[in-house]
Amino acid sequence: MIPFVRQFDFAYGRCDRVSPLIRRVVAENPGPFTFTGTGTYIIGRDGPGAGVAVIDPGPLDDAHLKALLSAVEGQTVSHVLVTHTHRDHAPLARPFAEAVGAPVLAARPPARTIHASASLDEDDDETFAPDLILTGGERLQGDGWTLEAVATPGHASNHMAFVLIEENALFSGDHVMGWSTTVVAPPDGDMTDYMASLDEVIARDFTTVWPTHGAPITDVRPFLEAYRSHRLDREAQIMARLEAGDRTIADMVPTLYAAVDQRLWPAASLSVWAHLIALVRQGRADADPEPTLQARYRPV
Repeated sequence: MIPFVRQFDFAYGRCDRVSPLIRRVVAENPGPFTFTGTGTYIIGRDGPGAGVAVIDPGPLDDAHLKALLSAVEGQTVSHVLVTHTHRDHAPLARPFAEAVGAPVLAARPPARTIHASASLDEDDDETFAPDLILTGGERLQGDGWTLEAVATPGHASNHMAFVLIEENALFSGDHVMGWSTTVVAPPDGDMTDYMASLDEVIARDFTTVWPTHGAPITDVRPFLEAYRSHRLDREAQIMARLEAGDRTIADMVPTLYAAVDQRLWPAASLSVWAHLIALVRQGRADADPEPTLQARYRPV
């Protein structure tokens, strides 16, 4: 079982000091895929003139913009960082950056496709365009802090996490969340990439993980190992359904997710699809005619 963390102290619009170098402001956009809302992180010390960076400004929301501007009043914002271009993370980046006079940094936005995740409010902000493109490995320095960009594709092809070196802390965006497993929704989401980048995160042995949604993860390695085991268990369950004779995703979901609210089955179908794409790549399953949501699958 994944030791989910679902309780934490916050209030919408309130700026909370959560570590010596981290403050958090939560946007009021709760939902089935955002939990309590988008948590925007401010990196740096308090005080007039202090230099700070801001991670994931969040959705277009006037109240959240006002709260963020109030939180950094009298300080210098040197970087506005975005983990990925989904609508609950990226749209406020440009208005906030223009208000504070800072550049926006992120991975290159994906080529526009029809995203199966659009119905889950996980679609991209089509207008998002960073000032500086990150590829991973870059180090950004400020007033007493250092951030490292780490490419973590899987939830999104352009997902970028950020490491606060001074606290050995990872800002994981949606790559890892404390309250739930992460949606991996093709065609932009990719399970093979997700598992590879999850292994890289585990190997870094972080002290704390700060997801964009929800509470921090402080017992990191057991949590991430359970996160990984859950994905491998789901993969094994899907192979078992194929061996039992199920041939479509629609056949599998009612059994695999019998204990889950049926309103979440569309999201579950996308996760099963992502696993099946990976299984076809591995040569463990075949798809007719190709691995789509509607395809017929069989074990190899």
